[in-house]
Amino acid sequence: MESSELEEVLATVHSLLLAEDFQDAAALVRACSSRAELTGYDNWNGGTNLWDIHFQLPAIEFARLGSRRGMLEEQISTKMKDVMGEEPGNWYTAKIVPARETGKGWRTIGSKLPRQVRQNIFDGLRLDDTSWKGRLDDVEFLSRLYDLGSLPSTDPRYATASDDIWQHCINNDDWERDWVFTDGRFNLLDGPPDKFLRFLCEIVHPIVRPDRNESLTIVSHINDQLRGAGWEIFEEERIGGRSRYASRELVHHGQRAVSRGRTVADALDAGWMAKEIERLEKSIDGDPASAIGTAKELVETCCKTILNKRGVVYGKAADIGDLTKLLLVNLQLVPEAVSDEKKGADNIRLILRNLTSLTHNLAQLRGLYGTGHGRDGKHRGLQPRHARLAVASAVAFIDFVSDTYRNREESNA
Repeated sequence: MESSELEEVLATVHSLLLAEDFQDAAALVRACSSRAELTGYDNWNGGTNLWDIHFQLPAIEFARLGSRRGMLEEQISTKMKDVMGEEPGNWYTAKIVPARETGKGWRTIGSKLPRQVRQNIFDGLRLDDTSWKGRLDDVEFLSRLYDLGSLPSTDPRYATASDDIWQHCINNDDWERDWVFTDGRFNLLDGPPDKFLRFLCEIVHPIVRPDRNESLTIVSHINDQLRGAGWEIFEEERIGGRSRYASRELVHHGQRAVSRGRTVADALDAGWMAKEIERLEKSIDGDPASAIGTAKELVETCCKTILNKRGVVYGKAADIGDLTKLLLVNLQLVPEAVSDEKKGADNIRLILRNLTSLTHNLAQLRGLYGTGHGRDGKHRGLQPRHARLAVASAVAFIDFVSDTYRNREESNA
């Protein structure tokens, strides 16, 4: 199939998907690069060429589709057959595939660490008048990280970095104090993340900076920037009662909760829930207020999805409290439904009461700190750890009620 013909077919498929409100499939057809690949030949009925139409998604987005991928492929394939009709000799099937990664440096530690984050950390050190080399001189500090004798000199009078750094930082002291931040030999702003993180850890090494309180303050300021990019430096061990730091990529409970929430959305085939979960993933650390507001919306969407599936009518003005109570009654997740004979009945009743309290408190938290309300000039938002608590609570709720919903459906089948 020629690329121009494929483009016309996909434009028509996109319109058909939109007409039937298959929004996610339509968005995928529009956004993804695509190509036709002849994958086989069937001799039956005069012979048929078997074509796969590959829709290429970035690897991360591909992984996020999970079990929804098969459903989307089926929706697109059906519309392709509608467009192509009974075209003799050809059969077309949609396949969603991960796009090939072409970026260099994927073997280096972890993910990217943006230049702006690094610059912010260096700017913070300058603003706090913090000396990166601590009680050491420039050569002593950098020799702990680099073989200065093998690095070139920027001064033609000297052969090595060790010599020219000594000349300009110790003997003459004519370089700026923070010259190392922009020196191309060390490439701290644009080089591999692990080299930059190792430099930060050395700044607070007890040999470099023996004052523990000073080190703790610096670590706190550095982590304020690093965590937004998915990293932190942490105490790995103690030397002489003082902390030695290392770096690590963050895997938050909030991120694990988001992953579990995506599984719930897939199981309920709830496209809008999936969109809310994507927003959660992007905002837990960077925009806690948005994450708190979205967590509350996620609970509401889950309640509406299950109530719709069970044919339960609710008013347009129903809030999270109304929806929660209605759903819990419908699923018989109320304390009154637990018989005295059941083992641990009192504990189960208490947990069920707390389900309602959980969503009520989530709504209250959203009202106080989430998005959607004006603030006065003295307002101080919550921190990412509070957002992770809100998200984990919301996901715990939707996980339990959706699992109960499936259990009830299977029992009635």
